Amino acid sequence: MLDLSVVNVALPSIQAHLHVTAADLQWVVVTYGVVVAGFLLLGGRTGDLVGHRKVLVTGIGVLAAASLVGGLSGSLHVLIAARAGQGFGAALAAPNALAILSRTFAEGPERNRALGIFGAASGIAAIVGSVSGGLLVQGLGWKWVFFINVPLGAVLAGFVLVRVGVDAPHRKSARTDIGGAVTLTAGLIAATFGVHESIGAGWLSAQTLVPLLGGLGLLGAFVAVEAHVASPLIPLAALRKRSLMFANLCAGLLWASFLGLIYEATLFTQQVLHYSPLAAGSATVPIAVLSLGISAKVAPKVITRIGAAKTLAMGMTILAAGLLLLTRVPSDASYLVDLFPAFSIVGLGLGFAQVAMQIAAFAGVERDEAGLAGGAVETSREMGGALGLALLVSVALRGTTNGTEVFHRSVLAAAVFAAASAVVAIVLLRPAERPLPLAASNGQRCEDGGGPQSVQPSAA
Repeated sequence: MLDLSVVNVALPSIQAHLHVTAADLQWVVVTYGVVVAGFLLLGGRTGDLVGHRKVLVTGIGVLAAASLVGGLSGSLHVLIAARAGQGFGAALAAPNALAILSRTFAEGPERNRALGIFGAASGIAAIVGSVSGGLLVQGLGWKWVFFINVPLGAVLAGFVLVRVGVDAPHRKSARTDIGGAVTLTAGLIAATFGVHESIGAGWLSAQTLVPLLGGLGLLGAFVAVEAHVASPLIPLAALRKRSLMFANLCAGLLWASFLGLIYEATLFTQQVLHYSPLAAGSATVPIAVLSLGISAKVAPKVITRIGAAKTLAMGMTILAAGLLLLTRVPSDASYLVDLFPAFSIVGLGLGFAQVAMQIAAFAGVERDEAGLAGGAVETSREMGGALGLALLVSVALRGTTNGTEVFHRSVLAAAVFAAASAVVAIVLLRPAERPLPLAASNGQRCEDGGGPQSVQPSAA
């Protein structure tokens, strides 16, 4: 999350320094997301097989090394390659961090509190990244948003080695599914490239349809590979966990909405409202602050009372309302009148939705499949973010270069994604949701095998 927010603040500076078009700039963000989505399941499954701590530290190292290459890059192609390396490192790290958390805390109120703190940590990272990104871009230049990851990665890897216990692998004899990861990644890249080409060539042109159809064919090949390998990235049994499937669908729509907003808000505030990088980064801080407070303290209590699906739907509805407010922002917008209220509402909705989505995804998952569940959640987020952003940019840039009109179209599309996630949560996820057992004595919700417990989230 720190890396995401830091790089977003630097996008206008990267565009100006590398002479990148508005259509091509998205690849700085999309490439990272596509590679993360393609290899997250492999990262999670590898953690299940060889140990979560080992893969987590390896991922941190790869991400730091790729960040160094990104800082040294002098062209868009080298920067995109570095972003791909960062994505691969993140694909190893992210699901194993979630798996370690899941295996440490029992399902129920205890894990709800832990996931609330996990979400709060992401909120803190978003705040720090937005502000520090602005300071780095204004002071040392955009390359330092990549260089800063090198010392941070070294410190974090050392901290994990010292503080996180070694875990034994679950399936020493199984093999990782490289073929599945490659076909999934290639399919996502091809499909995303097809959406990108539609901006200039139209949806029915050959240069749009060929990569789109090729991408769909590769994704079909991925399904075929998964049905025949000994240790697939997505075991067929996992597909029968309806709560996991529908939570992942919600996660993809949520991230398509949120990433689209952050991407376009960064460009709008700097290129239309002429904010400095520091001011642009600080402008979205209310989103992180509200999300942080809700996810750490309020959301776990609400989820325990009404369930994850209803909480997720409520959060996405609130988020959509904030996005709709942004469709009325003028070209000479006042921050306090036009942007701050909408950003605050978005943060409020995100705080409820993010924690509820994670809790729904991990409900009923066995301990030896925690890496799979963590990888599936992150894959859905990144896949939704990458494809959603490509589609959003395609819609926004079609037939116009007016920055305000582009922003209005973008946030409207993001609101549609958010509303769709709310519908999925109520119509599909809620019927599939596995409720916590009720204690016979007083009817309170409790975790499996234990007595009634109340949710008292820790402060982050």
